[in-house]
This record gives sequence, C-alpha cells and structure tokens, in this order.
Amino acid sequence: MNQPNLDLFKELNPEMLQKKFLNSLLKIQNVQRGSIWIKKKDTYQCVEAAGAESDQIKGVSLNIRQPSIVGWVIENKKMTVAETKSDRRHYKEVEDQFAIKSSLILCFPLFFRDKKVYGAVQIIDTTQEKNRLNLDKGYLEQLQNLVDICSIALSNAILYAMERKKILNLRTALKDAGNQSPIIGQSDSFQTCMDLVKSYAGTEFHVLITGESGTGKELVAEKIHTSSPRRDKPFLVQNCSAIPETLLESELFGYKKGAFTGASQDKMGLFEAADGGTVFLDEIGDMPLSLQAGLLRVLQKNEIKPLGSTSVRHIDIRIVAATNRAIKQMIAENSFRQDLFYRLSVLPVHLPPLRERREDIPLLIRHFLEKESLKAGLIEKTISSEALQLLVSYSWPGNIRELENLVRYLMVTTEEDAIGAVNIPGHIKNQAAFLSPGEDSKKSFHEDANALMNNLSRMTWPQLEKEYVLSLLEKNNWNITWAARASGINRSTFASRMRKLKLQRNRSS
Repeated sequence: MNQPNLDLFKELNPEMLQKKFLNSLLKIQNVQRGSIWIKKKDTYQCVEAAGAESDQIKGVSLNIRQPSIVGWVIENKKMTVAETKSDRRHYKEVEDQFAIKSSLILCFPLFFRDKKVYGAVQIIDTTQEKNRLNLDKGYLEQLQNLVDICSIALSNAILYAMERKKILNLRTALKDAGNQSPIIGQSDSFQTCMDLVKSYAGTEFHVLITGESGTGKELVAEKIHTSSPRRDKPFLVQNCSAIPETLLESELFGYKKGAFTGASQDKMGLFEAADGGTVFLDEIGDMPLSLQAGLLRVLQKNEIKPLGSTSVRHIDIRIVAATNRAIKQMIAENSFRQDLFYRLSVLPVHLPPLRERREDIPLLIRHFLEKESLKAGLIEKTISSEALQLLVSYSWPGNIRELENLVRYLMVTTEEDAIGAVNIPGHIKNQAAFLSPGEDSKKSFHEDANALMNNLSRMTWPQLEKEYVLSLLEKNNWNITWAARASGINRSTFASRMRKLKLQRNRSS
C-alpha cells in the first residue's frame, strides 16, 4: 500500500488537512470521487468532496433521520461497503442531478483519540464494473489502520482550530470590553452587595466600600461609576497610602506655580481633573488627619483650593472611598474624623471575604484560567475536581488577589493540560487537610476529631452519622455537592440523608 506523505500529519489547518487526507485515500484506492462528513447536532454535513461534481456535494446536510451510508457508519462505528443500486442505506436523492452516479461506496468512521466517532469518509467507485476498489480483507484492515491515524490527525486539527477561534473571539471580546474586569459571583452574600451597588449607581451620594484587602473594592467602585449617569466622565483613582502626605495633597488638590520649591508651573489636581466624574480614594483610612479636613470641605461645598492659591475652585465630583481598616475604631482612637466618616458613608457597602463566598471560587478560577491563557496565547488548562476541592477548602487570607496570583503560578508550573491536586502548593493542601475554613476559636464536638474518637462508644449510629454529615457540610461551607463528593456518595443520596437527619443551614449564623 502506498503511504501518504508525512506532511499530511503536520498540517494544522483542518480544511487543508481534510483535502490532503481525502485525496491521499482516493489515490491509494485508484478512484476519483470521495467525501468527508462530520456529525453536527442533528445533521451529517459534507465538509470536503473530491471528483466530478464535487461542488454539488460539498456543504450538503443530511438529517440524521434520513437513511444514509455515512449515518450508518457514524452510528454503528464501523466500516461498510455498499452497492448503491441495492443498498437501502444509500441516500440516492443526493445524486439525482449528477451525470455520473456512484456504483460502489467504501465508508470508514472517523475517531477521536477516545474512540468517539465524529464523522465518516467515503471512497467511491463510479465505474459500471465496480472493480476499482480493492476490497481484499487484509488490504482493508491496513487501510482502516491508516484511516484511524489520519482521522486522529484531522480531529486534532479541528480541535486546534476550535481553540484558536475561541481565543480570537475572547481576544475580540476583551478588546471590546476595554480592559475592564468583570465582577464574578453568585453567592447570596455577594449578590446582596451587588444589589446595593446597582441601587447606589443611580444616585449622586458618596459611597464607602469596606472589606479586606483583595476583595475587589476598586472593581466595585468602577462598576458604580460605569453604571451611573457620570459614566462618560472621568473615573480617577488615588491610593491614599501609596505616597507621602505632602505629595498626596498636591496630587489631590493641585498647586500654583511657586507654591513650593520645585513648583515651576501650575498643576491641576485629581479632584479638578475628574470634574463631572468620579474619584475613587482607596485606603481612605490611611489618609492623614491634616488632609481629612480638606476632603471634608470638598464633600460639603464641592470646592477645592490648590496649594499656593488664594481663591477656591468649584467642582462637581462624586467620591467613592474604600478601606480595609476598622474606621469606627479609628474614630474612637481619634485617628479618623467622625464627621468625614458620616459624609463618606451615606451609602455603605461591605464586600465579604472569599472564605465567606466559597461557591464563587470555582467560577473565579475558571475566569482567571481563561483570562490568563488568553493573555499568554495558550490553550486553556482545565482543573481536576480534587484540585478544585482543595482550593475551595482553603481560607484565602489574600482573597481574590491571592487566588488570581495562584492561578498564574499554576499556569506556569503545571506542565500537563490539567491542573491536579499534585500541582497545588503545600500550604494550601495542609490547611485543607487539617482545618475547617473560616472557623473561629470555638471548638464544637464535631470539629474535634479526638473528642469524637473518645466518645464513639457513647453515641448511637444516627448520632454518629449526623455529626459526620454536619462536619462535612461545615468544612465545605454547606456546599452539598462538595460535601457529598468528600463522603464518597452521590449528591442525591447525601441530600436525602440530610433530610432524614433534619439538617438545614441556619442562614442567620
């Protein structure tokens, strides 16, 4: 048997590969007509054809309910030979307008690596004698092996093209979205926050966002701005802890030429530059007391006074402030002005830490995997259920920022296509194995394994089962799917045991 050119297996363009593949098979069998069909939902579609009148067959779709040789081969996953005049599987209507009809069809299934059939290839004899095709059993077995190898090469090219198309679509979507990151979450606590944000956006009142570092306060501030009537005006950001006090004042309020040594020309401050828009003041709790008085004047009278100026300038800005510090405690310690706090917190919103919204972790991981693979131009990695459970069980002291950085680390250090439990850093595995995430210093009976072992003899079977199920639920933040998986039984059985044991989450806790 003549072997196809090795260049065939290097081709990554599906259209070019299927054309070379088909022509190689026709040459081997010394016939001039053939076609390649792919199953797509409820149809079989001809994606490539060769020979006389091939332009009339390429692009044809057959309904899976219609009898056809390709349909039979795809559904039965095996090769067949069919005489078109007598074989009822042949869909004769396809060739109604052909000057030259098919007389004998040799059809092979096309397989993915996992042996799942995705299509079929037909090699067609159009002679009346039907003597062109070599149907010797040994020859067909060799040809079948060759088709299997080529079909895998074709499937790889198809999957590669699909991934490239996906990357291009994502790149386009990312470009259209500007560089704005989406806010992702479906947990009740997070959705409550987003409902507040949505209602705040349509107002002109100032907003104070509180929450631990890395919970996404700047994203929420930007969301408030882009959903507000000020969306077409500037959104400017200043971190109040990032620069010295004297420099922060000039950054916010601006200065006049000669106001201090080095002030060689007038400079517009952030507040004036954002006129009509929104200013996001991050880490407002780190703003020095001396500047807090000036900010209070901005909030009260909508006016600023640049350094070195003798006159005030009126501005129209909305301030969204954020902090990870306990402002009320700072007020008690006289390190933050109480009147400024009340001015800023007209509309307060508190972002929950990641450990209190564990059901959002899988969503965030998949988002970051998709985002980072797009940036790097790589095929997106998957993550195993075991690895995902470890990450869901971790407490995430650095919150979403820590999670995003971990995903970047895993993408670089994981050589395989899928991230497994073996790839997860040791400190995360250790905490997931020995700690119940988010627990406080109180130790209840079911959280203490030693106490449980010492008291086994005193417990009935239902009591023991209840303690075990409750422990799994709390360890997995009452995610029934994860708890069931950890127990080794399916979700429906686990949920049924919960109902029998009368276990229900107390939402007020």
